[in-house]
Amino acid sequence: MPEGDTIYRTARALESAIGGKVVTGFETGLAMLARVNDDAPLVGRVVKKVESRGKWCVIHFSGDLILVTHMLMSGSWHLYRTGERWQMGRSRMRVVIRTAEWEAVGFNIPVAEFHTERSLMRSSEVPKLGADILSGSFKVEAGVARLIAYGHEYPDAEIAVVLLNQRVLAGLGNVYKSEVLFAAEVNPFREMRTITQGEAEVMVDVAQRYMKANVVDGKGDGIVTYSGNRRTTHAMNREERLWVYRRQGQECRRCGAVVMMRKQGVQARSTYWCPECQPWVGTGETAAPVGRVDRLLR
Repeated sequence: MPEGDTIYRTARALESAIGGKVVTGFETGLAMLARVNDDAPLVGRVVKKVESRGKWCVIHFSGDLILVTHMLMSGSWHLYRTGERWQMGRSRMRVVIRTAEWEAVGFNIPVAEFHTERSLMRSSEVPKLGADILSGSFKVEAGVARLIAYGHEYPDAEIAVVLLNQRVLAGLGNVYKSEVLFAAEVNPFREMRTITQGEAEVMVDVAQRYMKANVVDGKGDGIVTYSGNRRTTHAMNREERLWVYRRQGQECRRCGAVVMMRKQGVQARSTYWCPECQPWVGTGETAAPVGRVDRLLR
C-alpha cells in the first residue's frame, strides 16, 4: 500500500511534468469524474499545482477545480511522454490528464473525486487529516501534542493502530508503523495510557526522519518518480533494508531474538516486532527511558 513518502514523490513528479501546463486532453473511466468534466471541461484549464497531503494526491486546476485521489492498496500514477506506450493495460486506466508533452495516467485508482475549494473543505476527508509528516511546516512538537491528546481521549487504543490513524499523523502506513515502533523500543500492542511523553517524542521524531530519508531530492530538471526500495536501516543490501517489517521468524538485527508478527486492529493489519527490544508494558506501567534509538538513526 502506498504510504506518505510514495505519494509525496508522486505529487512531486506530477508537479514537475504537468504543473503550470495547459490541459489538452482528459479521459476517465469513472462516471462521477466524467459527469463533472461534461459540465466543467478540464481542457483549457491550467494545472496550478500538485501536492500531497498524507496519503492523498491533490491536483489543483485553474477555475476552482481540484482532483483528489487516494491509492489505497493498488492505485498508482504514471507519467508518459506524449505517444509513449503505457506499461499497464487500458482497462486499468481510471484518469488521464494530457498536456502538450506529457500524459499523467492514473491506474487502478479506487478513490478519485472532483472538488471546489469550498466542497473540499466541507465534505472531503482531506481537511480532517492530522499533521502531514512530510509537510514543510511539520513540527515534531505539534505531532507529539496531537499524539498525546489522542491518547488522553482514547486511552485504551493500541499505539500501532493509532500510528495508522491519518487524523492523528498523516502519511504513516503499515511499514513505517512497525519500523518506527521498533526504533523507539515500544511494544505495538501497548495502550495509549502507558505511552510516555518521551516515547511519543521519539516516535514522532523517528517517523519524520525515516520518511524524509526515503524522499529523494527532486531538485533539478529530472523528474523523480521512484527512489527504490523503502529503507530504514543503513544496509545497502536490499534484503537488509528494514528492521522488522516482513521479517517474521527471522533474527532481530539488533538482539538476535525472533521477530514476531500478529494481525492487529479492526482492519487486521500485520504488525511486526521484536519481543526483546520492544518489551510488553501493561496498563498503568511505563517503560524505561529509550536508550538505543540514536544508534539506529545514525
